Formats: sequence, C-alpha cells, structure tokens
Amino acid sequence: MAAGSGRDLFVLSLDVGTSSVRAMGFDSRGRELPRLETKLEYLPRAGADGTAEVDAEQVAGLVESALDQTLKQAGKQAEPAALGISTFWHGLQGLDRQCQPTTPIILWSDTRSWRQAERLRRDLNGEAVRRRTGCPLHPSYWPAKLAWLRQAGGGAWGRTRHWVSIGDYLYLRWFGELTTSASMASGTGLRRLAGGLDQELLQELGISPERVPAETELLSGLKPQYRRRWPQLAGVPFLTARGDGALANLGSGCTEPSVRALTIGTSGALRVMTDRRPPLLAKGVWCYLLDERRYVVGGALSNGGNLWAWMQSNLRLEREGLEERLARLEPASGPDFLTLLAGERSPGFALHATGSLARLTQATTAYHIARSGLEAVALQFAQVDRALDRTVPGAKTLVASGGALHASPLWSQIMADAVGKPVSVSESFEASSHGAALLALQHLGLKPALDTRRGNVYEPDPKTHSVYRQAARRQARLYRLLVEGAPPAAAAPAHA
Repeated sequence: MAAGSGRDLFVLSLDVGTSSVRAMGFDSRGRELPRLETKLEYLPRAGADGTAEVDAEQVAGLVESALDQTLKQAGKQAEPAALGISTFWHGLQGLDRQCQPTTPIILWSDTRSWRQAERLRRDLNGEAVRRRTGCPLHPSYWPAKLAWLRQAGGGAWGRTRHWVSIGDYLYLRWFGELTTSASMASGTGLRRLAGGLDQELLQELGISPERVPAETELLSGLKPQYRRRWPQLAGVPFLTARGDGALANLGSGCTEPSVRALTIGTSGALRVMTDRRPPLLAKGVWCYLLDERRYVVGGALSNGGNLWAWMQSNLRLEREGLEERLARLEPASGPDFLTLLAGERSPGFALHATGSLARLTQATTAYHIARSGLEAVALQFAQVDRALDRTVPGAKTLVASGGALHASPLWSQIMADAVGKPVSVSESFEASSHGAALLALQHLGLKPALDTRRGNVYEPDPKTHSVYRQAARRQARLYRLLVEGAPPAAAAPAHA
C-alpha cells in the first residue's frame, strides 16, 4: 500500500520475550520485510530460591532501542501505519502512586510463591477458580504471586498502587495511560473468561479493582518526548499488547480447531484457537484470550529448549553429529526421565515438582539420557494433546514453530510418534511477531492471508507410537510416586 506522500507503508511489530526483544517490519500482505529487524538479548535474574525476574527499566530500554534502530533502518522510504505488540504472559510488576516501579517484573517461571499457591488451593475451590478464570492456582499466575508479596510485607506491598504486565508498563511510559488488553488480563489469573475481574480472588488477596488496569484495544497520541523521538509514530495507532502464545497461533495460521500450534522455545506450549468459549476445560489445560472473541486453549511446559540447553551443557554432549547419534538409539531405550527441572505447569501443575531419572544401568550413556529427555517432553505434550481432544476436539495436525523444533528433525519426529498425529513445521519462524503484525493489519481494515506455509511433515509411526505409550505408562507411575506421592517438604527443592 502507498501513502499520499508516495512512501511505502508497513506495520511494525514488537515481540517482548523473556530473553530478547525484537522489532520487525511487515508489508501490507503480512510478509516480513528484509533487513527491517532488530533483536536485542538480555538475561533475566535467576536465584537458587526460585527467583526469576527482570528489571522493567532494562526491558523498556531495550524495547525502545529496538524501535529506534528499526525505524532508522526504514529511513524515509517507508512509513509505519500501525504497531502491534506481543509480550510474555503472566509477568507481574508493582507501581507506586507516581507510577514508578516498586518491584522488578516477576516472571512466570518464578516459583517462590508455591506455598501461597498451595494455601489458595486449600482455602478456595481451585477447580472452580480455573473454570471461571481459565488459570489454575499456580506460582505462574498473579494470585499466588500477590499472596506471596502481601505475606512478605515490607515496603513494596505498602507502596504499590497498581499491578501491571510489561506491555501495560511500556504503554504507560509512551502514552501516560494505564491500560491493558483482554488478552493480557486473561493471563493474570484474576479475570473471568466471561469478562470482568474475579471478585472472590480480589477479596481473598485484598486487591481492589482499580489497582489493576482497565481493558482497551487501542492507543494513540504519544507523549511529547516520544513524539520527538519517534516522529514517524506520532499519529500511528498502537494496539495494546497481546499474549505471545495467542499471537503465535495467529502468526502460524493455527486459527481453527483442526490445527494446533506446537511451540518450543525456552519453554513449550501446545495451543488451539476457537471462537467459542469452551464449556469444559479438561484437567491440565488453561484458557486465555487473543481478543474479546477468540479464545486460546492449551497447555504449557516449563521445560523445553531450556532442558535441551541444560542437557547439552551438563551431559558434555559432543555437538558435531549429535542429532544423528541420538537418532540411532532405539525409541524409549534409555532411562525414565521426569524432565521437571524448571518445575511443572501442564499437565499436572504440581507446585513443587523436580526432575528425576530412573532405570539407569551400566549401559546407560549420556546420549541415552539426552534422547530420553527429548522423549519425555514429547510424552508430556501427548498428555496435553489428549486433554485438548476432550476440550476442543477435531485436531488433525500439529503445526510446530520455535527454534528448537526447526533445528531438530529428530525431536519433531519424536513429537509426532509420541502424540500420534502428524507434525508439520511452520515456515513462519517468528510466529508471535508475525501474529502481532497480522493483528495490526487487520485493524487497518486489510485482510492479509494467514501464513499456512509448511515445511517438512513428520508422520507418526504406529509401531513407535505403541512403544511410547508403554513409556508413558512408566512415566506416569514414576510421577505418581515421586511427585504426587511425596509430601511438600520432600518434593520441594532444597532451596524452596
């Protein structure tokens, strides 16, 4: 499309992840523009006590620098028409009355509030809460984090006037307005799927409704300092931030119940999109929103690419020829591996799960353990897939995105064999960024085609699928013994 000035128009997308921020440009058909991209990496703080957090000023500075650089790349030859933004879900930050940070951003992977989640489950009907909000009572979500911060006391709780997500904080900086989207609100655990905040949770937590942002879908009118910094964006509509998982479904073309989006980045998720609120949420799954009319149902694993990185580092695996070496091993020939090194979300949402290895012999090698780790993640996804079959049935294919599965044909094949459905690898590598751009284009009244480009398709092998079903039964027995059957003091890590 072209502006009256003759310059080419495009949309910008921002993707704020838990280890990097990325700004990209897309044309009117939703195609990535070459050489119009900036990626800046950072490292969250992690502690032996379960801490996982990042400084909001650091993230905001990186986001703004990424925008600076991408707009400079665009120069005067192209004019941005809208901006969409994807951010990580569940992050919690406090702001004081002057809207200055009182806490860092506490990430989904922070486990310090597991005791408070346990108390909330005991004091409230946890299953009823999950049905209303779509979110289990778990340290990933705001209720447990808020209960932990309140119990800890100190200055932060007393000074905090507002509780926000990272996208809310960015837009507060840029526009001076405190607002959020239905998508981000749905990932807090405080919003009912039917709309509105959950009054029982607010009362339990001692939080009044005005302490969380109201919902809107669009902002415009940058503050003067940002109009001077980004004159190209002065009159451009900014869509309020949406959750990265929901946008990954949109960006990879997984917008119907017949296809499910499988993503493995640092963590992992399997999601399906539907325009109807599910009447039933099977055990082990959650439900969030992309917008007011589209729901995303799925399960998320805390262990994905982070597990693969841990195994490569600590098992001293030789990188050269590693994929081929693991492929030569027989399926499920290694130990049983509970890959819960970063705790558990789906399917069990155990509050203090840790990883375990069983059935080790003298013949077990580091490569057997590594393959078992890949298989164990796939077996967890198979559990999530079965739960989704009971919630939003009709899926025929999984569409994979994320760096881990693009880089490993073996893991993609293991996934197909474990789940028992074909796995098609999406060619949309940055699915969340692409989804944010598509949403921006749709706001402009354009109808860009969804990205249904697919690369390799991995068909499940029935014989291997049967082997993995047996392995899944062993995994289930080990889980019942070491996670479900262990008292909190025994199951929790020593640092908890």
